[in-house]
Amino acid sequence: MVLTSSGIDNIRVFELPCGIWADGESVGSPRTALVKWRSVWADKFYQIYVNGQYAGATVDSQQRQMIVQIPTSLESPVRIEVFAIEAEQATTDFSSEIESSIGQSGRVRISMLRCQSLPISAIAQVYFDNGTGEIDYDKALNDSPIRIWPTRQDKAGFGMSRFGISDFGYDSAAAVGFGKGGFGYGQFGLDADSLEWISPAMRAGIYKYAIKVTDEVGNESGGSETDQVVVIPAARPAEKINISSFNKQTNQLVLGIS
Repeated sequence: MVLTSSGIDNIRVFELPCGIWADGESVGSPRTALVKWRSVWADKFYQIYVNGQYAGATVDSQQRQMIVQIPTSLESPVRIEVFAIEAEQATTDFSSEIESSIGQSGRVRISMLRCQSLPISAIAQVYFDNGTGEIDYDKALNDSPIRIWPTRQDKAGFGMSRFGISDFGYDSAAAVGFGKGGFGYGQFGLDADSLEWISPAMRAGIYKYAIKVTDEVGNESGGSETDQVVVIPAARPAEKINISSFNKQTNQLVLGIS
């Protein structure tokens, strides 16, 4: 992993005011925050990720603060992370390498490999056990079928691409290149990409999921089931935080949350 989290501490986030009244009270600027941190690294740049998404990078190795945009979230807290990185990689998005924030919102991300052997008309349906341990294949969890090939040009095969220009018998001009998709899963030299589906917000529990693929005449592949997935919805953010007490001797701060 190219991102480094060690050696970075004292990360603080401040809501930026868009106005201050005469009595000192301020009006917060929506969706904008100032992030500050300390670091032991003297030769690295820094990247900030908000809820697992790339939010920006520093312009030199001495910068220890940055303004980022944050989502207006009333249902779950916003996760802000700071990582050290080599200067030449500072502008590269490495969000795929850090832990996703999907699970923290009570949602589940389902991934499946999109192999070229799947027919052009294939659709996928997602099922789950609702915490019972037995997959219910009578009712799909997704609202509408997931099209495996929403764009016809993504499907490789004879006559599927630039007819007469590509490889005869396996027309692969539109196929995913080696290392561009699910690395190590597809055919050598062609590779395969993957599809992702994100569930709606779910209650806390332990669930199992399954995917079935159906072609245009109704032929189904066997359900590919997942292992058990623990879903824990994120805690709702506190509306107000007040300082109840502070002990100078123990350096202990007690906060009151309403």
